[in-house]
Amino acid sequence: MVSQSALARSVAEKVARESYGRLVAYLGGRSGDLASAEDALAEAFLAALEKWPDTGVPDNPDAWLLTIARRRRLDDWRKEKVRKKSADHLDLVADELSAATDLDEGIPDRRLALMFACAHPSIDAAARTPLMLQTVLGLTAMDISARFLVSPKTMGQRLVRAKARIRDEKIPFLVPEREELPTRLPPVLASIYAAYTNGWMEIDGAKALGHEAIWLARVVVSLLPQEPEAKGLLALMLYAEARRSSRRDPDGGFVPLDEQDVGLWDLAQLQMAEGLLREANANGPTGRYQIEAAIQSAHVARCLSGVSNWQAVVSLYDVLERIAPSPVVTLNRSVALARMGHTDAALADIDALAGDIRMADYLPYWAARAQICADLGKRAEAVEAFTIAVGLCWSEGERRYLEERRSRILS
Repeated sequence: MVSQSALARSVAEKVARESYGRLVAYLGGRSGDLASAEDALAEAFLAALEKWPDTGVPDNPDAWLLTIARRRRLDDWRKEKVRKKSADHLDLVADELSAATDLDEGIPDRRLALMFACAHPSIDAAARTPLMLQTVLGLTAMDISARFLVSPKTMGQRLVRAKARIRDEKIPFLVPEREELPTRLPPVLASIYAAYTNGWMEIDGAKALGHEAIWLARVVVSLLPQEPEAKGLLALMLYAEARRSSRRDPDGGFVPLDEQDVGLWDLAQLQMAEGLLREANANGPTGRYQIEAAIQSAHVARCLSGVSNWQAVVSLYDVLERIAPSPVVTLNRSVALARMGHTDAALADIDALAGDIRMADYLPYWAARAQICADLGKRAEAVEAFTIAVGLCWSEGERRYLEERRSRILS
């Protein structure tokens, strides 16, 4: 039988994982002081761990935490008023407490509003997407740094500076006018995609985050139906989501794309993705997400038809390198190049990336290098790369897959 203490901790962890961003968005969306919102919520979680084992877990843990956090902020604002002789904060409190209390209806709109607010031109461009990911979507600095190929320390400093600027300059957390939304859209889309990637990898049980990212993308498409990149992003995520059930074997082992059972794919989602991609391509200039969605479409077509189309994939990566160059794009192109049989050229491209310090801890780099070296008969280099990849792998299923590949070389 689960103890009250264990149950309380389990529920608190679940709420932190699934609702942290919602609660911070609700608390900080009006005042713009994200740091104090996070502090208040942290104290509410501590209070929950102290009280729930004795009083029991409330029927609506989110509402309980929100109430405690708002009381903490109310106390802080009262003290601030005494110090500054100002009624500004009390006005904010009155506004906060008079807001709708229905979490399910109120918070999702607030989250999207806060995401667009984080794209305010006064906020450093490099901090906009990370700020959304931490404050609105609840990712940790560690997770965010992995998405941007920077150190957690660097990302943490970037976020602290951004929050301080928001507080000091009193940047308003309001939904911009509709005509302003397109100019603020790119970092919003980037944050939604990064959140989906985290959910796709199911880091710390974050599968629900992937579903929420898809929902947010649908909301953005409904707000901006003429924006091709919004539809391109939604299509990209649906292509991936349609294959989710085939990524693991019955024992939880990793199954690479070309070995997946296409009978397990969600054809309705694939058809929806194809339709969105067609609409996106008809709406205007081609952007990053449209190209990435087209690459996924090509992979789906190859697996369903059995006809090799790696040249088309490489050509799409060539386009992507022109409009959104990155070491990750170069790496993925090299993998496609190797599948065409141009293994030496693929290894040359990967060797060219070796000088990029960001690749040192990037698992896909070492996994790709390992497989290409194995294909070329470079056994020692392949084993070394596989070993590094295994050490970087957080997923048990993928770790077993990499270890099996390494064992084949050693046998």
